[in-house]
Amino acid sequence: MDTFPPTIVVVHPRERRSKCTVEPLRGRAGFRFWDFPDQPAEPLQDYVCLSIDGPQLNEQDADKGLLVLDATWKLAQRMQPQYASVPPRSLPDWRTAYPRKSKTHSDPDGGLATIEAIYLAYRVLKRDTTGLLSHYFWAEEFLQRNGLPVDAT
Repeated sequence: MDTFPPTIVVVHPRERRSKCTVEPLRGRAGFRFWDFPDQPAEPLQDYVCLSIDGPQLNEQDADKGLLVLDATWKLAQRMQPQYASVPPRSLPDWRTAYPRKSKTHSDPDGGLATIEAIYLAYRVLKRDTTGLLSHYFWAEEFLQRNGLPVDAT
């Protein structure tokens, strides 16, 4: 039986739910959604925060909960100080399939869509990934770009 805390997804208010890659996970067991900047009283001492910086997520983090900031890269950087007490963890280098177009700034190298990051984190931690990508439009391309069979969703 899995004994890790639920994955918490903190959604920035400017994140459009119609474009949100993790929206289909609402109501799924093992996931909680918080609206930024509100923070419920739930303790975060047994969590790590997915980040572009920090040591790479690994099997030693398997019993930890995941805190995931869901926003554009620019807004996520502004959200991070509120969760500075949660140790950051980066992910292995995988290629995103999410089509991004910004006229004002560029995304960081290795930047993944939120659902892609959660999927990769679950693989690293050897958690069940069944159905995580089932509503993700670019799932097939994401898996193929990273050398996985399409049925790995």
